[in-house]
Amino acid sequence: MNWLSNLYVVAALWAFDSTPARGQLAGHGGPVRAIAISRDGDSALSGSFDTSAIRWSLRTESAEQVLRFHSDAVNAVVFLRDGRMATAGADARIAIWTPGREQPDQVFEGHRAPIVSLVVSPDGTRLATASWDHMVGVWSLADGASQMLKGHTQNVNGVAFSADGQSLVSVGYDSELRIWPMVAGTPDVVLLPSPLNAVAVAPDGEIITGGGDGKVRFLTSSGHETGEILADSNPIVALAMSTDGALIATAGIGGGVSVIDRKARSTVRSLVAQGAPVWSAAFLPDNATLLTGGADGRIRRWNARTGDPVGSSLQAAQGDPLAAHVGDRGAEVFRACVACHTLSAEEPQRAGPTLDGLYGRRIASLPGYRFSDALTKLDIVWTPETVARLFELGPNTFTPGTKMPEQRIGSVEDRKALTDFLGHATLARR
Repeated sequence: MNWLSNLYVVAALWAFDSTPARGQLAGHGGPVRAIAISRDGDSALSGSFDTSAIRWSLRTESAEQVLRFHSDAVNAVVFLRDGRMATAGADARIAIWTPGREQPDQVFEGHRAPIVSLVVSPDGTRLATASWDHMVGVWSLADGASQMLKGHTQNVNGVAFSADGQSLVSVGYDSELRIWPMVAGTPDVVLLPSPLNAVAVAPDGEIITGGGDGKVRFLTSSGHETGEILADSNPIVALAMSTDGALIATAGIGGGVSVIDRKARSTVRSLVAQGAPVWSAAFLPDNATLLTGGADGRIRRWNARTGDPVGSSLQAAQGDPLAAHVGDRGAEVFRACVACHTLSAEEPQRAGPTLDGLYGRRIASLPGYRFSDALTKLDIVWTPETVARLFELGPNTFTPGTKMPEQRIGSVEDRKALTDFLGHATLARR
């Protein structure tokens, strides 16, 4: 498992960040893995580790629709040319949505591992996907017909169409950048010095990629390197390009966001780091406003030209959900769990099921939550004893088939503190 895979798993365990929000969009219950902007700039679409996607109005700074279909993290989102939306995620499925409808119009399947990047062709007729099954997928939006492009030897992390739609660029953890012709032919393969996590193609055809060494590299449309700059001291996990191709934003695992002048090959702004990974970024059509998605579930808005956060009277601040339990050792043990679980059913759903009314409930029986099939076959009722056993043995051993990240609590005292805390903090609200 490579470092990006490890980071994906431990995202659920990221400590809660109580820094006041500077952005306008708060609604996800986990890291914001992807952001897309509609062509008119009025709407945003975000995908999260909490298994949901949200369509936002950027005029009113409010959620217009929550899209729930995927059974695992939503890693990639895109607006289609006809106004519909596509989402893809760790469940290896692609869902096509019409705004306002509760269920997808179509579902495409074919990958065998998480999909982490999704783009639409310039003519709007095809999708392309990058997956950790080492393959690149090309999908017809008309009928779902797919073609799987093989050649990468490790996780494929990014994909982008050329400006004319005649080729497709993919990058992977194998340090390869591949340029695939959309007609029959052999791809051009460029080996770069670092594992690659993201790629974009400018309107003039230039290819830009970001890697695990924190560098942004520039290549011609045929794959010849023309320059590089160090954008971050940490691995770059996402790239965004302004519509006019003038600016590039890089998002780093350390929380930094750099804004690069593409022609000058220089960093012109460094946005204030949040101290936790920034997983996603997208420019609005004005070529100046940037949205970033963080590990804290918030989407922040920035003026990329000045580096200033864009404020609003509708700013949403998320308080510490454990503020009422200061001094409780069990609450501190539980703090690693708040990225995925709420204590009350009244809070927005996060990546995992709410723990409201936990004790006495049979495993995988909570209505409205999509559990792994394997969990529905287990004969477990949650009690202080079974919860303690879960963290003594680890989820993979005690609940095989779970999507819960592997974690153990070695201390008997800490397990007792946690189960006592859950006993008084998760009483069902009736």
